[in-house]
Amino acid sequence: MSDTKKTTSSVQDVQGDESSTFGSRLLTDEDAVFNHNAWDHVEWDEEQEEYAKSQIEKHMASPVPEDQQEQYYADPASFWHKFYTKNENRFFKDRHWLKLEFPELFEAAKADAGPKRVFEVGCGAGNTLFPLLEQSENPDLFVYGADYAASAVQVVQSSPYYDTTKCEAFVWDLASKDLPASIEPGSLDMIVMIFVFSALAPDQWAQALDNVHRLLKPGGLVLFRDYGRHDLAQLRFKKNRLLKENFYIRGDGTRVYFFTSDEISNLFVHDTDHPRFTVEQNAVDRRLLVNRSRKLKMYRVWLQGKFRKTA
Repeated sequence: MSDTKKTTSSVQDVQGDESSTFGSRLLTDEDAVFNHNAWDHVEWDEEQEEYAKSQIEKHMASPVPEDQQEQYYADPASFWHKFYTKNENRFFKDRHWLKLEFPELFEAAKADAGPKRVFEVGCGAGNTLFPLLEQSENPDLFVYGADYAASAVQVVQSSPYYDTTKCEAFVWDLASKDLPASIEPGSLDMIVMIFVFSALAPDQWAQALDNVHRLLKPGGLVLFRDYGRHDLAQLRFKKNRLLKENFYIRGDGTRVYFFTSDEISNLFVHDTDHPRFTVEQNAVDRRLLVNRSRKLKMYRVWLQGKFRKTA
């Protein structure tokens, strides 16, 4: 059987709204698992749960040696700089799912949307910035992009699609105590953070959220997507990759954390005395990917959220 491109969102709210599965490809017959390349909202069986538990126990038993850990905290941007220097624009990903999961972005790109300011944090090769501008009919849409890897920013700036009348890319660390010089506090309509927060150490989260809050207008929206706890990428790690619980280094030295939905909710809503954001979406994308020729099952877990700054 052939697979067709998805036309509906793949995420399901953690509150379990059954209507969110409408249009999804659901696995109801285990014997049919290899009939498609992917299945949505797949619940893990006992075997997969036990596998995940055993892998995490192995990681905890063999972390990164203590005398080697400091280098990954001292200058994490240097590892991403090396990554983009090596890969350049080969790391550009066609995020065809952006319109499905974050239609708000493309509402801002409509001709009659009016002045809009969007900021892609951790822009990499411009994976959100360029698709948004390409489809924009809004003459008053301006998109900022920042990455703490200078080589990533150079990739964006060297693109033939980089137009300084419509966008600006610059080096900036989301966990910095200083806001970007190019952006007025309280001026942004949307901030996009896709597989970005996971690169931060847990003790950097509070500062990063402070910056996001300060940059957004009242009513401004955060669009968030990142790795979920026990995703395939986490369970595949070998020994000497764990920095601290659920926080790892990849083979190239870049860091990655694997979140739970509760952690994300606590960060945005419950981490201060007065909630600074309201939750419009707190969802999980549990996907079973299969290799039909090799008869392999790969369980992916991604988290997605939409959080609006309170007035």
